[in-house]
Amino acid sequence: SYPQDLQQVMVSGPNLNETSIVSGGYGGTGEGIIPTSSIKGPGICYNPSILGRQIHPQAQGLRLSRGSHICPSESAASRIANQGEPCTGTSMHQSHSSSAVTAEEASRGVAVEKLDIVKKWGINTYKCTKQMISERFGRGLRTVDLELEAQIDVLRDTKRKYENILRLARALTNHFYSMVQTQRALGDTFSDLSQKSPELQDEFGYNAETQKLLCKNGETLLGAINFFVSSINTLVNKTMEDTLMTVKLYENARLEFDAYRADLEELNMGPRDAVTLSRIDTAQQQFQIHKEKYERLRSDVTVKLKFLEENKVKVMHKQLLLFHNAISAYFAGNQQQLELTLKQFNVKLKPPGADKPSWLEEQ
Repeated sequence: SYPQDLQQVMVSGPNLNETSIVSGGYGGTGEGIIPTSSIKGPGICYNPSILGRQIHPQAQGLRLSRGSHICPSESAASRIANQGEPCTGTSMHQSHSSSAVTAEEASRGVAVEKLDIVKKWGINTYKCTKQMISERFGRGLRTVDLELEAQIDVLRDTKRKYENILRLARALTNHFYSMVQTQRALGDTFSDLSQKSPELQDEFGYNAETQKLLCKNGETLLGAINFFVSSINTLVNKTMEDTLMTVKLYENARLEFDAYRADLEELNMGPRDAVTLSRIDTAQQQFQIHKEKYERLRSDVTVKLKFLEENKVKVMHKQLLLFHNAISAYFAGNQQQLELTLKQFNVKLKPPGADKPSWLEEQ
């Protein structure tokens, strides 16, 4: 009977996930087909109390008969096959979202840190510029260490004088090198003429030997002068320059120290409300930090000036003695004394033509 058939359909009826519900009765167009896979919740709820009621075929425009043909839907099948995918996609979307949020927070943290650095730099630059202008116009107080300032002035003056010695020594080297090359060329010319002029062979020969000997002694003296120039250059452009770099850091620290000291004094002379007290505490901390930095660099400058003075005396004593003995031996014509001087100061001579590039380097 009809109620029994309906009960069988409700209990073990067709799988509605693989079917389509046709609205508007049989023979309708395809536009009325609704895939059941898109419908959420249970397809059919079994209610035994409804078996005793009579169902009218015209109710709500739906018709169901025993011989109805239910067609499977391809879209429903494909959706059933991919039924397990939404969960994976959701988890992947959540992982991508969390990684994107982490990267965004990291970039935001870097941006905030850079902004904080720029802000601190701007405040420090403003305070130091204000202090510098106040000192220029005689309005601001300047911390002065008279003994240390005098030593720094002496160092700068000494560096200028040593730079002048270095410039003159290099000029002497260039001129003397040109003279040695001229003597070598003159000796070669005398030697050639002594072979081609029989009547003046002895005279040309004597002069050729003399020029060659002067050329050899000149190359030895050039080695001593080059060693002297190299040592002075190291002393001036490395040792003294390193000390002056520390002096510059010390002077910058002194300016910052005075700027924050003036700022703290200005706040202390103002009213003492809650906001001002907070600013005073912050200014006191900054002042203490820059005070420690200033004292540390002042100590570094004092130590470096002491070591520089000792090193300068030691180096210049050796180099001036070498320069004097080499020049005296050369112009006295004492070749043995000249060579002994170079051995005494461990000066190694380069062989002739060592500075000249090889044939391969010229190509």
